[in-house]
Amino acid sequence: MIEWWLLLKAVIMGIVEGLTEFLPISSTGHLIVIGELLNFTGERAKTFEIFIQLGAILGVMWHYRAKIAHLTTRLHTPKTRRFALNVLIAFLPAAVVGLAAHRYIKDYLFDPRTVAVALIVGGFVILWIERMSFKVRAQAVEDISTAQAFKVGIAQMCALFPGVSRAGATIMGGLVAGLSRTTATEFSFFLAMPTMLAATLYDLYANRNALMPGDAMLFGVGFLTAFVAAVVVVRLFLQYVARHNFTFFAYYRIVFGTLVLLYFL
Repeated sequence: MIEWWLLLKAVIMGIVEGLTEFLPISSTGHLIVIGELLNFTGERAKTFEIFIQLGAILGVMWHYRAKIAHLTTRLHTPKTRRFALNVLIAFLPAAVVGLAAHRYIKDYLFDPRTVAVALIVGGFVILWIERMSFKVRAQAVEDISTAQAFKVGIAQMCALFPGVSRAGATIMGGLVAGLSRTTATEFSFFLAMPTMLAATLYDLYANRNALMPGDAMLFGVGFLTAFVAAVVVVRLFLQYVARHNFTFFAYYRIVFGTLVLLYFL
């Protein structure tokens, strides 16, 4: 029987995953910190964190379920095929480099201090980009060019460094490439689907020996919580992006990263 306090930790971690995965503030950094504060660490906790990512992925897929169904039934049209190809083009750079450097990243870069530095630096990068002016050339995800998709893919490679934030890298990369705020955010969400799904399934396979039948309830609670939180966050974040810039998240990253750095030093 799973203790109630352990289930409570699963709920908290699931909420943190769902809230932070698609915002430009690094879910990895938050999970590391919250895990330390809850004393929820070790191999079991790492496998749990990998598993609940599936809940967050399904959350964004649920939000876009109608659009996904529409796209899959219209792959015969040039515009839809171009969009699908653009997602693939943006996916490949991080997939190739991530597969090659996976072990090094896991062994040497998943450290609270390196994550904290990445959070701070990423915050200043967001502030820098927000102070620049870029000509918008794509007002919808279907209008994104191959070159723009590739630039977003290169930006996503930066997120292989823990703490950078996959969402932050791809959204900022989209703005620099000439995507509108809403388009950059939506393309980041669509790109998250194959990227996170591939990374999560790969990690789960690599850690399959750590999956225990007795943890089914614990993992299930975290999975469901992450799913619900992600559904809510994606909807609210799109509304926020339509009216605001990303400066708030930049300052949040800098403050949070500084606190994390001071705590672990």
